[in-house]
Amino acid sequence: MSVQLWLAFTAASALLVLIPGPTVLLVVSYALGQGWRAALPTAIGVALGDFTAMTVSVLGLGALLATSAGLFAALKWAGAAYLVWLGMRLWRAGGTPDARPCSDAAPAARMLGHAWLVTALNPKGITFFVAFLPQFLDPEAGFAGQVAILEATFLVLAFGNALGYAAVASRARAAVRNPGVIALFNRLGGGLLVAAGLGTATREALHG
Repeated sequence: MSVQLWLAFTAASALLVLIPGPTVLLVVSYALGQGWRAALPTAIGVALGDFTAMTVSVLGLGALLATSAGLFAALKWAGAAYLVWLGMRLWRAGGTPDARPCSDAAPAARMLGHAWLVTALNPKGITFFVAFLPQFLDPEAGFAGQVAILEATFLVLAFGNALGYAAVASRARAAVRNPGVIALFNRLGGGLLVAAGLGTATREALHG
């Protein structure tokens, strides 16, 4: 994997994890109700959940690549279309936060497990990784090494993002519930998804 490709993945992932989805809303809900004490367990749960979803996705991608390079290329085309569609939906979503304070006291283990389940069992997460990861994989390079780098990078970003949201929610509650802020993140993420999809389609067309 080239440094340029890794930097592109890092930049794309850094913005994408900011998109307020079910996982972010869960982290914010705990932080609104229980403050900073919820940050570390929920962030760990998010990272473990993303690791679970990414691993399931990677196993399928590895089997597909080993079976047929042509099918893997077809998946990249389908993934590009999916990313464009998802990006357009996010762009039009506007600001619709629905994070309510989770005021019931919960032990750290329960918050961690809750965050892990919400993240890992979200079927959209697995679908997203199947569409997103192939855009940054070189079929001619070692599959396992590339995947290890991409997974580690994404998990660090997801963990840091969850901690950041928890910190902001516990100290600046109005900001994380502001529709304007949520709309801005949705448009940034949506625009990035569309760009990633179009960029993949362009690369496949030029090298196809």
